[in-house]
Amino acid sequence: MARWPAPEYRIALEFDVPRDFAFAWCTDYRPDDARRAGDRYERKVVERSARRIVVEDLWWQSDGWGWRRNHVTLSPPGHWWADSFGSFRDAKLDYRLTALPGDRSRFEMTMRRRPSGAHPAQPSKKALEAELTQLWTRFGREMTKDYRASRGGPRPTRRRRR
Repeated sequence: MARWPAPEYRIALEFDVPRDFAFAWCTDYRPDDARRAGDRYERKVVERSARRIVVEDLWWQSDGWGWRRNHVTLSPPGHWWADSFGSFRDAKLDYRLTALPGDRSRFEMTMRRRPSGAHPAQPSKKALEAELTQLWTRFGREMTKDYRASRGGPRPTRRRRR
């Protein structure tokens, strides 16, 4: 397995929700997170306290089961990090939320990732950053819907496919 420091990946997005709402939403780690991300995995919350969460994810793919375990440390109001290991990679993730004017927030994620011995391929920086941006953009849309619903505001309109 590759040694640390592993390659570094970075993404940054803006969310249409206040930082405190974004922090609570992003760090609630629920069994339905896969659905909210448009992904397919089963999530089990193994441990939860005020400052620490441990979750395990399991999914099926053509060559067998994939698995990962995330040890998450919370540092409110806008910072958390995770040590993650699993069948495909080990990773260190750092998440930061910054409050922006107009009930918005800036999300930044830095990830250092190294592949497992069983799956030594490392995705390109461009490909993985695009995948992470897509995933967090989907999370951002779901978060915005939840925020608007919690405030009794209008729900965003969806375009119909033709």
